[in-house]
Amino acid sequence: MSTDRTVSRLAAILAIPVFVFAACSSGGATAAPSAGGGDAGGLDALIAAAKAEGGLTTIALPRSWCNYGEVIDGFTAKYGIPINGLNPDGGSGDEIEAIKANKDNKGPQAPDVIDVGLSFGPSSKTDGLLAPYKVSTWDSIPDSAKDADGSWYGDYYGVLAFEVNTAVVKNVPKDWADLLKPEYKNQVALAGDPTVSNQAISGVWASGFGSGGSLDNAQPGIDFFKQLNDAGNFVPIIAKTATVASGETPIRIAWTYNALADRDSLAGNPAIEVVVPATGRFGGVYVQAISAYAPHPNAAKLWMEYLYSDEGQLAWLKGYCNPIRYDDMVARGVVPADLAAKLPDTKGTQLPSLDQITKASDLITKGWATAVGVTVQ
Repeated sequence: MSTDRTVSRLAAILAIPVFVFAACSSGGATAAPSAGGGDAGGLDALIAAAKAEGGLTTIALPRSWCNYGEVIDGFTAKYGIPINGLNPDGGSGDEIEAIKANKDNKGPQAPDVIDVGLSFGPSSKTDGLLAPYKVSTWDSIPDSAKDADGSWYGDYYGVLAFEVNTAVVKNVPKDWADLLKPEYKNQVALAGDPTVSNQAISGVWASGFGSGGSLDNAQPGIDFFKQLNDAGNFVPIIAKTATVASGETPIRIAWTYNALADRDSLAGNPAIEVVVPATGRFGGVYVQAISAYAPHPNAAKLWMEYLYSDEGQLAWLKGYCNPIRYDDMVARGVVPADLAAKLPDTKGTQLPSLDQITKASDLITKGWATAVGVTVQ
């Protein structure tokens, strides 16, 4: 998978409390009554219609990403609906292209749902690729994190961090500028291709904050990665758990939840240290949406109901993600203290506005090849 605010519109509603703590479908089968009203009859009808469709197709959902493994298994266990997962290592751009490429295809290569960086939601709506749907917990999703018509809606967010294999890297970097030191030659990598991956785009953007960059100026991030590449420190491959563990990419720039999940899964073999940079702390929101061409539109709606239920939101928290409905759940006393305590200290994190994301993403995706001159793959 791939990605994507001084505390901005979204952060004012969503981010501060967490940081203190550390639609009907337009394609496929006949649509069931919306569960958005929260009535049992509507949800029962939706469940029946979803089961009748026989499956759900997702895309770009690694099991280690934000605890997606538990989420996927939980959905299938609860409803008996098998999930066909496409391209688990794909980025947000790949998800959008998959919808476009399969508009007339109701087979297994056509995704029903997507999970993409915030900037991809509005642009996909503009392109007519999304089917609006409002889940029954719609009112508890901050207005600034959702499309008013229900075409897309924020689900969770994380903060960029350094995931460091300490068996290879003895002097763990603490801030972006450290990555330029000669001792990190052939050690620093991104968790995606910065021409299509939201996570990688965000990493490039944030890296420039210590050298004149800001939410309104992403160019220093491109300049930083040119320096990093020229110094021989940048490794132009998509860094994954396996490449971090093997030492091929011992320093990976990734969302906190991905890095912390790797630390847990590797269980000291090798030891992983996760560092939120001292400056340039940058957060990214991911949004969910249903394809307008979904072969299983009712299963897609039921998937959204599951993700935005308390059960689904707490599953994100178990995976070190900040769930979008966190404030509502805290107010109702349904967030276990041990889960809240798992979130790392991300005080001072900046979350970009949608307009800032759009501009920065355009600059980075178009400028990378010319300025940095390497293909990440």
